Amino acid sequence: MRFGTTLGSAGQDRSTWLVLLFLLLGVVAPTACVLWFMNDAATSQAESARQSVTEAYRGQLRLIRDRVDSYWETRATALAEQAGTPEDFSRMVKGGLADSLVYLHADGSPAYPSTAQAPSADPAADRTDWRIAQTLEEREHNIPGAIGAYAGIARLEPEASLAARAAQAHIRNLLRFGNRDAATAAILEYFAGGRLASATDLQGRIIAADEHLLALRLLARGDGRRPAVLQRLIGFLNDYRFPIPSVQRLFLMDEVLATGVKPETFPTYAAERLAAQLLEAEPVRPGAGLESTRVPDLWKLTAKGGRMVLLLRSASVMNSMRTWLKEPGFEVFPPAIKPRNEAIAAGPMLPGWQVAFTSQNDRLMEAASRRRTAYLWVGYVVVASMIIAGLLLGQTLRRQFRLARLKTDLVAAVSHELKTPLASMRLLVDSLLEDAELDPQKTRDYLALVAGENLRLTRLIENFLTFSRIERNRQRFEFTEAQPASIVQSAAGAVQERFQQAGCHFVVAADSSLPPIQADADALATVLVNLLDNAYKYTSGEKHIALRAFYESGSVVFAVADNGIGIPPREHKRIFRKFYQVDQRLARETGGCGLGLSIVDHIVRAHGGHVGVKSQPGEGSTFSVSLPSRRSDGRAAA
Repeated sequence: MRFGTTLGSAGQDRSTWLVLLFLLLGVVAPTACVLWFMNDAATSQAESARQSVTEAYRGQLRLIRDRVDSYWETRATALAEQAGTPEDFSRMVKGGLADSLVYLHADGSPAYPSTAQAPSADPAADRTDWRIAQTLEEREHNIPGAIGAYAGIARLEPEASLAARAAQAHIRNLLRFGNRDAATAAILEYFAGGRLASATDLQGRIIAADEHLLALRLLARGDGRRPAVLQRLIGFLNDYRFPIPSVQRLFLMDEVLATGVKPETFPTYAAERLAAQLLEAEPVRPGAGLESTRVPDLWKLTAKGGRMVLLLRSASVMNSMRTWLKEPGFEVFPPAIKPRNEAIAAGPMLPGWQVAFTSQNDRLMEAASRRRTAYLWVGYVVVASMIIAGLLLGQTLRRQFRLARLKTDLVAAVSHELKTPLASMRLLVDSLLEDAELDPQKTRDYLALVAGENLRLTRLIENFLTFSRIERNRQRFEFTEAQPASIVQSAAGAVQERFQQAGCHFVVAADSSLPPIQADADALATVLVNLLDNAYKYTSGEKHIALRAFYESGSVVFAVADNGIGIPPREHKRIFRKFYQVDQRLARETGGCGLGLSIVDHIVRAHGGHVGVKSQPGEGSTFSVSLPSRRSDGRAAA
């Protein structure tokens, strides 16, 4: 009952998997074909629709081209109405009408943004007080004297620009003298507001803006005056009513951004930078239509009259066309991009550009893709459902095959196991009947053998009946309060006659003080008898078998130990399976069918316990049955 091999037929397993394989092929192959045809039909439908729409759109291309050309013509005319002031620059950039602008003078030179301006003649060059201050600063290096001279001019001079230049010189000399605090205070005194706020130097730059930048550099990070200075400087740069030259404005924006101010603080910074980049790359001259520039991906549109040049990126042109056209399926492409579908030239106002229809193809293909996806998902769901159904059917078939195999194995095992003791008894009886006169000693010996075979036959029949009840869920247990010592004595008594033979040492140890357990005493006795029977059968030579009951960790433990052949560790879990036997040859010799330990495991589990085994080949085995006990004090039995 402990050793042998699994009964069954590999051919039945292979046939089960073959049936399942053919079932899957019968489902998947037709479904795949249907899905392929559905996908091909969706693609063909989409292509046919695309060709029909293409024919319809092709006739509208020329009309769209004329509308695009008219749009840019109208836009160039409207630009001529702009005054061309820095305020217009700010308004158009913030309004998203252009990426940048360049206003031109009548002679074609840039008005705003513009390149650096050459210094104009100094109107203070002939003034005595100005010359004295310059002499003290530059020739005599009399910094304190220069500080006083420039301060006097700054306070008394009525002309704002000259007073602002004197104040700037006053601050410069304070710094040369090393008095940073006095210089900072002077900046805040002269340029925080008032008449000097818009005064310019000889190059047309706003002096107050430059001095605020200087104050920002002089003030420490934690100085409470710094935020107000920074906000006034940002206000100068964002207020296009101030006549700040574009070169100065861009320089100051760069310096402020370097202090950690976020770029979005200056909405026109990118436009200022783009215009400066164009002015550095080429002279801006009036043209006709949308023309390319030396700056990559930058186009210019000259207003009618030639006084304003609109600067646009390719993406801005395309976005304005999408917004204005409001014609789904049509788009304008720059020369660098080749349309995927049929296209024509965009017209004189957009030389090199093309008008093409594109998006309807994308929408059609997207619709076809959605249709294919829906078909595929439906197909996947159908296939998955059929596969699941096939797997369930295959599992059912395997279960039926397994059940049939179990029935066959049971019939074979019953036939074999019953035949052996019956044949032995018949042989013994026949031997007695052949004697003319019965020898009393021989008769007694033969009858003892017949009784042993009868006992063996009885145990086999009881095991088969128990197994049958377990398989049919008909096994019932009558739980009562039972004494472990009584159960041990009952099991020992059942095997006592056989275990008293020569060469067998049988030890029983169970204390009557063990706590009672809720159990079916007869069923537990059957468990112990099966374990003892295994110990006897699979111990060759001189046998040492022990049956003990003790208390451990809140459970009553029944242990059967032997000095038999042992069990490999990898087989410890398998031996409790139905009909499983480690060594079939040994099982035939000892008479077993692999049911005993499975019955033991079932009965013990029904009692809320578990069966454990400790064994090594050649070192014997110890089977332990642990059952819950009422006692919780942890006191071990003797």
